[in-house]
Amino acid sequence: MPARLVRLTVAAAATALGAAALLAPARALEAQGVTPRAPIFELTPYAGYMKFGNLVDGPLGTSITSAGGPMYGAQLGINLTKNVAVIGNVARASGDLQVGLPFLGGVSIGHNAAWLYDGGLQLSAPLGAATALPITPFVQVGAGAMRYDVGATLVNTTATNFAWNAGVGADVALGKVVSVRLMAKDYIGKFDTQQATGFGVNGTTSNNIALSAGLKLNF
Repeated sequence: MPARLVRLTVAAAATALGAAALLAPARALEAQGVTPRAPIFELTPYAGYMKFGNLVDGPLGTSITSAGGPMYGAQLGINLTKNVAVIGNVARASGDLQVGLPFLGGVSIGHNAAWLYDGGLQLSAPLGAATALPITPFVQVGAGAMRYDVGATLVNTTATNFAWNAGVGADVALGKVVSVRLMAKDYIGKFDTQQATGFGVNGTTSNNIALSAGLKLNF
């Protein structure tokens, strides 16, 4: 297992233990008939997988793209109401840089890493009252930036582009303070080839799909 994933696993386990400790005061208040205040903040460290779209589509079916790879990040939310929150997110994903050739598929020529920065709104709909299940589905919409760090044998360059995003997911409550969060999110953007290469080659508007799991902590 790569060292980075080991560190993420250890960090997730430590977070879970800390969250269990945070549950104790809330349970004590419930035992005394006192309802704890609704949480205002939520913090979700997560890890997952990013499937990148094409960076550039060339002639005769050729393309430049990044292979899918691991991602990790964290999201902070501020609850405006029980069902509406403002969110901010930062994440990093990486994969092999590939040239797509007809009949041959992808040929690796380097490495690509991307930083994702975005903010938006989250709308949730708790199902507990209606179904007795501790599940809260949600949707997210927002906008931000994707910063690429592209490296090949002789060339290293960076480019930053605007990106819309939309996501769906669900929180599975383990208690008042901690939940498991599962999410799929699509980052829609166009690679800025002018910034990356200095040439007026049109980049491709692509869908970059992120699948992740994490722990949501309420405060």
